Amino acid sequence: MELRHLRYFLAVARHRNFTRAAEALGIRQPPLSQQVRDLERELGHALFRRLPRGVELTEGGKVLLEEAEALLARVERGVKRAAQAAHGTAGSLSVGFTSSAVTHRFAPALIRAFLEAHPAVELEIHEGNAAAVTEGVAAGRLDVAFIRLPVLEHTAVAYHTVAHDRLLVAMPAGHPLAAKARTRGVRLAELAGESFIFVRRPGAPGMYGELIEACHRAGFAPKVVAEVDQMLTNITLVAAGVGVSVVPASMRDIHHEDVVYAEPRDAPQLVAPLNLVTRVGERRPVVSRFVAFALSRGEAPRAAARSRPGRGARPAGASPRPKRRSPAPARTR
Repeated sequence: MELRHLRYFLAVARHRNFTRAAEALGIRQPPLSQQVRDLERELGHALFRRLPRGVELTEGGKVLLEEAEALLARVERGVKRAAQAAHGTAGSLSVGFTSSAVTHRFAPALIRAFLEAHPAVELEIHEGNAAAVTEGVAAGRLDVAFIRLPVLEHTAVAYHTVAHDRLLVAMPAGHPLAAKARTRGVRLAELAGESFIFVRRPGAPGMYGELIEACHRAGFAPKVVAEVDQMLTNITLVAAGVGVSVVPASMRDIHHEDVVYAEPRDAPQLVAPLNLVTRVGERRPVVSRFVAFALSRGEAPRAAARSRPGRGARPAGASPRPKRRSPAPARTR
């Protein structure tokens, strides 16, 4: 028995007439009658009773009609799902985020738009620090991840800059400089004697290094009194009066009653790019479709992906670095 036998049977059962069924199928009536007879012979019983005008289903035909409709509907659903998976419009997608990356407006807007365009895709969200989610992509535990600065020298991943965010100084609302900083900004040099809170170097070495260098350019070495795993914890400690810090501007609404966010007037070069981390050699269609979707909507869609991070992403508008030969992509499973 083949699927075409069931389709021919269904056509006759629905039209109750071989001639009209043949017209609907686009074939001649004699071959259709022969196919139905072959099916009846294989089953060992009649499916139709021939009438002067048309046919009617036998009891066995009625049962087969119900089962055949369910079977063919399932086959059609399977064919549709297979096509969706092959084109990347269905399937599962695991996305990693750092707490600072997810607060940028680009990330939730992208997720919302992608799911609206591809409702058959099942999304899984995982949060961690930049090092953890990047390693997750490299190891295949995550499909993609959003972070701020590249953190790992890993040939298995590539970094795509999709947006930028300036960095702001965060200080407790009761800080002596808060009133002035709220309206006129603050110079890093004015914070030389302050206690600083940073996200740990292993979790975000790029941003950690950028901040240390900015303080050195301002003429002092920052006194780091606390290192945390997540940027959200960082801001919470600032709100508690533990110290000051520097955070992406997209996080300025967090604890806004207890934290003052100010422009660093002597460090305008401090920016926090938003990077999409992908696995080199990725072949799953749904992942490729998501990456293309993200890059087409990014603020810098033409920026080349970097498979090996340097000391941090370049600020927007900076001169391009000299081109270097990229390492051969690692084969991934």
